[in-house]
Amino acid sequence: MSRGPGGREPLPPVLHGHRRDRVFSRLGDGAMVLPAAPARSGNGDSGCRHRPDSELLYLTGLDRPDGIALLRGFANEDRFVLFAPERDPEKELWTGPRRELEETRTLFGADRVFPVGEFRARAPALLAGGDGIWYRLGAHPACDRAVREALRNARSRRPREGAGPWRLTDPGTILDGLRLRKEHAEIARLRRAAKISEAAFREALPKVRAGAGEWEVEAALEYGFRSRGANGPAFATIVAAGANACTLHYAANDSRIRADDLVLLDAGAEFDRYCADITRTVPASGRLEGARREAYEIVLNAHRAAVAACAPGGTLDEVHEAVVREVAEGLVAVGALARPLEEVVAEKLHRPFFPHRTSHWLGLDTHDAGPYRDREGPVRLEPGMVFTVEPGLYFPPGGAETPGLAGTGIRIEDDVLITDDGAEVLTAGLPVDADELGALAGG
Repeated sequence: MSRGPGGREPLPPVLHGHRRDRVFSRLGDGAMVLPAAPARSGNGDSGCRHRPDSELLYLTGLDRPDGIALLRGFANEDRFVLFAPERDPEKELWTGPRRELEETRTLFGADRVFPVGEFRARAPALLAGGDGIWYRLGAHPACDRAVREALRNARSRRPREGAGPWRLTDPGTILDGLRLRKEHAEIARLRRAAKISEAAFREALPKVRAGAGEWEVEAALEYGFRSRGANGPAFATIVAAGANACTLHYAANDSRIRADDLVLLDAGAEFDRYCADITRTVPASGRLEGARREAYEIVLNAHRAAVAACAPGGTLDEVHEAVVREVAEGLVAVGALARPLEEVVAEKLHRPFFPHRTSHWLGLDTHDAGPYRDREGPVRLEPGMVFTVEPGLYFPPGGAETPGLAGTGIRIEDDVLITDDGAEVLTAGLPVDADELGALAGG
C-alpha cells in the first residue's frame, strides 16, 4: 500500500489479483506473456532509473527489470507464473538487493516462481496446453524465441494431438480496454499527480522572467515534483520560450527567455507511476497585450468549449470538434484565415495553426492505452475515463498572414475525469486566465 508524501493518509491499494481475474475471464484457453522493461544504460556502463513496463505493472505490481509474467487461462493450477532474478551477491553489490524467489511468490500472489534464466527452457511446455498466446513480438528477445518455439512445436503436434497454441495476439486487445476506465485506486493516484503538478507549476512560474534560462524553469518544475514525493517527471519537460513553442515536442530547454517572450510550459508529475500532464503559456513580462492577447483568448475559449463538451456518452471526437470550431472562428476573426467559417471547418484550414488532436488518454502512461475508435465508431466516454484537453495555436516564424504573431506558440492543457454526471478537471487548481498566470510569473 502506498503512502503519500509528507505522511499523508495511505492511498487505496491497487488490487492486481482482481485485474488478473478480469484478464483470465477474457483469455479463455489462451496464455499471456508479459516481460518486464529491460534495464536501460546511459553512456558506457552507467545506468538509468528503471521505468517499469506499464502492462506488467498493471497486472502484477512487479516494478523491477528482468521479470516475466505468464498467465495461463487454460490451466487448472499454476495459472499465474512469475520468472524472477535469483539472489546474486556480486550483482546485488552494484544494483541492490533481490528478493528470494519464495518471497517474490508470496508478495505478488503468484502460483509458482522460477528463476528468470529458466524461462526459455520452461516456457514452451507451460504454453503448450493453450490455443493461443497473447504476446507482443519484439518486446523481449528471450520471450520472442520461446513464443516462436511454442508456436512451432504446436504446428507439428496439433494435427495429431488436437491441442497447442496456433494464434498470436497482441495483449493490448485485452488490456487496453481494461485500462481505459480507471479504478478508484487509480483515480486517487491521478489526483495526487495532478495536485503535485499544480504545486510545482506555482513554484516554477516565478522563474519565468527575462534573462532566465529555460533550464532553470525546468529544474524548478522537476524539483517541485520530486520534493513532493513524485517518481519524477511523467515525460520530458517542455519549457519553450518564444518561437521554440512552435515545436510541439520541444525539449532542449537550452535558450534564454527574452522580455517579450511568451513561454510555454508543458510538464507533469508521475506519482506512484500515474501521470499528470499540464500546459500553461505565460508572458515573461507578466503582461499579455495586442495580437498575442487575442490569440490567447482564442485558445482559452477553445479550452472552455472542450471542457464543456466532456460528459458521459460523448466522444473525444466531439470534444475536438468543439475546439476546432472555436479555433476556426477565432482565426477568421483575427484575419489569419480569409474564408467563411463553415469552409474553414469543413476543409480543415485551421490545421497549419492547430495541427494536433485535442485529447489523449491519461493513466500509467502519459499517452495511455485505450482505443479511440472501435467497430461502432468513436469510443463513448464513461465514468472513470481520464484524458487531457489541450487546444493550441502556433504561428511559426515568417508567417506573413499573422502580423504580430510570428514565432508565437500557445497551448492550454488540463486533465479531465469523466464522472457519473459530468466531468471534473483534475488540474483546475492552476489558473488559465492570462492575467492570473502573468501575475504568477517573474516579470
